[in-house]
Parts: sequence; C-alpha cells; structure tokens
Amino acid sequence: MGELLRQGGGLMAILLAGGATAVVVFVLRLFHLHRAQIRAPDFLEGLLNVVRGGNLIEAISLCDETPGPVARIVRAALLRRDDPPEIQLAAMETAGRIEIRRLEAGIGALATIAQAAPILGLLGTALGLMDALAQLRASAPLAHAGDLAAGLQYALVTTAAGLAVAAAAYVFHNVLVGRVAAIVRDMEFAAAELPVRLRHVAGEARP
Repeated sequence: MGELLRQGGGLMAILLAGGATAVVVFVLRLFHLHRAQIRAPDFLEGLLNVVRGGNLIEAISLCDETPGPVARIVRAALLRRDDPPEIQLAAMETAGRIEIRRLEAGIGALATIAQAAPILGLLGTALGLMDALAQLRASAPLAHAGDLAAGLQYALVTTAAGLAVAAAAYVFHNVLVGRVAAIVRDMEFAAAELPVRLRHVAGEARP
C-alpha cells in the first residue's frame, strides 16, 4: 500500500479513498437492503389472517414489527382501510415514494465514484506523460530509459488504479440497483394485491 501511494502520489491517495468509500457504502447498503427484503406473499397472507380475525390493531402492530418498505406501505393502507380505494392507493403511493428514496440512499455515490475514478486515472496518465517528457527534454540529447521510468510508472499506476476502482464501484452499484428493483417489485405486488384482498375479507365478514 505504501509503495502504491509513493508511486501514484496524491491522485493514488484520492483513488484509494474512493475505493474504500465504495466498499463501505456497498457493505452497509447491502446489509440494509437484505433486512428490508421480505417474502411479500407470505407476509400478506399472515396479515390477512389477522385482519380476518377482526384485530386491525394487531395487524398494524405486525407491520410495525416487520422491517422493510412492504410492511410500511401495507400499514399505510390499513390505516386508511375504511376510506375509498383511491384514498388507500394515494396513501400507499406516498409511502412508496418515501421508501424508494430510503432504498436508493447512497447508491448515487457509487455511480459518482464509478464515473470519476477513470477520469482521475486518465489525469494521472497525462501528468505522468508530461513528467516523462519533461525528464526527456532535460536529459537530451543523452536521455536514458531510467529518465522516463518514474513518469511512465506514475501514469500506469494511476490508470490501473482508476480502472480498478471504477470497475468495483460499477459492479457494487449494479448489485444494489438489482436488490432495490427486487424490493420495489415486492412493493408493487403488495400495493396491487392488498386493496383487493381487503375488500374480499370485508365481503367475507358481512352476514
């Protein structure tokens, strides 16, 4: 690590900091998304069994105890159970927008790192080549390969580091986007199914 910093200078320090940030963001967000994803069909079935028993308060408590956005949009619908369907839908849409913002928090940082890292690497390439040319001009006409080595090494090290950090951040970003998309599909399933199932339960309760 110290040798890489010595060879790459300040740009290498920035790239390594970006890489470390990408790893931390990825691990924390992946853990959060893992906790947020539940089996939506099973959750809805269990919840509706509670509702069939006439215990709406217990159903809302079950939503409070269950992590993740699916439970929160279901809770929003239960709180509006006696309102018209369009009011229920609006409540779920509002809760869904809030939950999506929470799910996507931090993912934009990975996209920024993935885009900026190769540009910083390219900047290192340009600076390294400029340094090599300066050394070549200073040593002319008796220039040696060693005169070019430091500049070329700086150029190659920063380029490689920039590409490596960008590739890792890009993969991290896509993994998290995929997890968010899966949770959003569960939210859409719950939002589509719950009002229909609640009306069905209400019909069963009528004499």
